[in-house]
Amino acid sequence: MPRTSLRTARFSESVIREMSRVATRHGAINLAQGFPDWDPPAELVAAGRAAMDAGRHQYAVTWGSPELREALAEKVGRYMGRAVDPASELVVTCGATEAMMVAMMTVCDPGDRVGLFSPFYENYGADALLAGAEPVHVPLHPPDYRFDPAELRRVFAGGLKAFVLCNPSNPCGRVFTREELGQLAALAEEFDVWVLTDEVYEHIVFPPHRHTYFSTLPGMAERTLMCSSLSKTFAITGWRLGYVQAAPAVIAQARKVHDFLTVGAAAPLQHAVVTALRFPESYYAGLAAEYAVGREILLGYLERTGLAYSRPEGAYFVMVDISPFGYASDVEFAHWMTREIGVAPVPGSSFFATPEHRYVRLNFAKRPATLHAAGERLLRLRR
Repeated sequence: MPRTSLRTARFSESVIREMSRVATRHGAINLAQGFPDWDPPAELVAAGRAAMDAGRHQYAVTWGSPELREALAEKVGRYMGRAVDPASELVVTCGATEAMMVAMMTVCDPGDRVGLFSPFYENYGADALLAGAEPVHVPLHPPDYRFDPAELRRVFAGGLKAFVLCNPSNPCGRVFTREELGQLAALAEEFDVWVLTDEVYEHIVFPPHRHTYFSTLPGMAERTLMCSSLSKTFAITGWRLGYVQAAPAVIAQARKVHDFLTVGAAAPLQHAVVTALRFPESYYAGLAAEYAVGREILLGYLERTGLAYSRPEGAYFVMVDISPFGYASDVEFAHWMTREIGVAPVPGSSFFATPEHRYVRLNFAKRPATLHAAGERLLRLRR
């Protein structure tokens, strides 16, 4: 038999999705995979039904229905503080997962190098390898997950085609300051590097921290491909609706990549989500406040366990230090915790470029009742 491609041998299946399966097998509370356990807003669900009843069952425009791109441009432009052209600056994708793959394949050729902060969301390394590029890493140093400017410069000076920035960060919950982003922007300009941003958690930021859209920094609009989605903002992770926003010349190329990857996102769901994009400002403030409540519930239980953790500034993940348990393998610990404690985490090693077994990741994208139930189980860790 002929062999399968070498690129597929260099990464594994998703550890996050695997831990969801393990949670189901053991009847554990799933704090591994980051999806809400509540329904989307009722108006959005009703809009989905209406779109189905209206017969929107065939292909939409490949790069996104005109009404969705118009609504996206209005919303994105409002938060970025500048006009966004719906006709030339947006391509709608099947979630931010496809958006990042589109961005990577739009700017990278085989043999190029792509910079990543470590820890990083597990898809990014695989995306680079699937694009034929080589991932290189800059450490974010626990427990505060700050980068060393000298280490960042060395990676840029070593030759990069693109750098991936997740802000707010999955898995560590960092919200990068404007000063930190300015340092990254200066290097991108000096070394002529594309910046691919994952800004999915843009509306889940906890005071006093503030989200800065990278492309709004001086000189960055032309070299930034912003990837985002509607999944986390509107509790529709299963709808798979995302987008890439970039300069017109870049989007012209990204549309071609998207067309041949997936043709297009689900037409009735594109139509329905326009309703959500027109929610008032109060919706986004309420979203952040709701997640802040979940954060305090989960962190309160972690305090009672006595385990060290990094307080998230944004997104809905928390990295927990499990080194007191003495496990050589965080994967082994994660499976034990799921089976014996009844709460499923993600082993932290899946996010780091170097061997690292001190951490697991938990998420608080759950109802208060779910988090209290999980927290009571977590208290067993004290024993």
